[in-house]
Amino acid sequence: MTLKLSVIGCGYLGATHAACMSSLGFEVIGIDTDQSKVDLLSNGELPFYEPGLDTLLAAEMKTGRLSFTTDFSAVADADVHFICVGTPQSKDGLAADLTYVKSSVAAIAPFLKEGSLVVGKSTVPVGTAQLLRDQLSTTAPQADLAWNPEFLREGFAVEDTLTPNRLVVGVANDRAEEILKEVYKPIIDLGTPWIRADLPTAELVKVAANSFLATKISFINAMAEVCEAAGGDVTVLAKAIGYDPRIGSRFLQAGIGFGGGCLPKDIRAFMARAQELGADQALEFLREIDAINIRARQRVIDVVRADLSHDLTQYKIAVLGATFKPDSDDVRDSPALDIAAQLQEAGAQVVVHDPKGIEPARKRFPNLDYQEKVVDAVKGADAILHLTEWKEYRELDPSVIGQLVKSKFLIDGRNMLDRNKWRAAGWRVHALGRTD
Repeated sequence: MTLKLSVIGCGYLGATHAACMSSLGFEVIGIDTDQSKVDLLSNGELPFYEPGLDTLLAAEMKTGRLSFTTDFSAVADADVHFICVGTPQSKDGLAADLTYVKSSVAAIAPFLKEGSLVVGKSTVPVGTAQLLRDQLSTTAPQADLAWNPEFLREGFAVEDTLTPNRLVVGVANDRAEEILKEVYKPIIDLGTPWIRADLPTAELVKVAANSFLATKISFINAMAEVCEAAGGDVTVLAKAIGYDPRIGSRFLQAGIGFGGGCLPKDIRAFMARAQELGADQALEFLREIDAINIRARQRVIDVVRADLSHDLTQYKIAVLGATFKPDSDDVRDSPALDIAAQLQEAGAQVVVHDPKGIEPARKRFPNLDYQEKVVDAVKGADAILHLTEWKEYRELDPSVIGQLVKSKFLIDGRNMLDRNKWRAAGWRVHALGRTD
């Protein structure tokens, strides 16, 4: 008998997981408390942008295997329940807010049938899974709980779900592992590495991975600071050290730092949890990683002021990019949007363009000026800031753009534009970590 699945929380992670599991042949019911989100998904439409997921969702809705509702009792027939809700940073500190995770497990507990398995996918502080499993032993003793961290990259979510580079499961017994092996059999059959862990290790894998990625990004941004001071070129430095197989070239792209809904809040929550466990010294280095990341944003503002004026009230600045990364509409903790907002606060007239992120950005910073077309955003600008590395920005014609601006001054905050091409068209180009 084919297992039936439920997915609790149908945001970015949940909607992706639900559609992908349906595509593997499972009957999937998605649960979310947001009626408008459920209505959109039920019509085969996404409430956010993710390449390829829109077509997959629409196709799966037509099969009849996938459905969405706000009614938690609809999980009663399901065998496996994936918890995919958010764990944002607490308003009063660095720790993760577990409100949604705890309330989700509590909401489905009365409807869990004999032998069902609750599977957490949300990123949580170590110890959360065991706490929830202990609670379930009282509220739903007929059920068990496991943890299966997600490793999705925005822009590649479908690929990372259906063809991941590893599957990590935290389980307390063989039965829970066997159920998850049945769920993921089509993916395991592709040769995907399967890693069984205990509950705390599974929780730690996700935050350890994000902490390592954040460390790598902040390391190269620290090198960019040194390169600028010493007259070096961080892109050449990164290329040279990237050939060392012990280091590798991935995530060695110097720029304005990391953002989004995961890395910043995850490393802060990791530090907070380590302090609770009495292991805070072990993660003290993450404070500097966070500080370097914030400093990368400030460096852009410093370059603007050094070139234009400390008083920016008479200047117009065009910002290319609002999302924290390309191929996404996610503006959570976006370095690009943060820089735009700070420049506006400093008195500049700031105009923002982004291929997909204008509406989410407008909700977060309604006072910024937004333009749907690049040519309208750059018109009369004293400076252009390239802050999100969308492909269309790399394809811009510097000569055409040069005819629209007031001053041909470009800051490449992502080190992704062809400096020689822009300079040949008469532009002054400042790229972070490069002094030539």
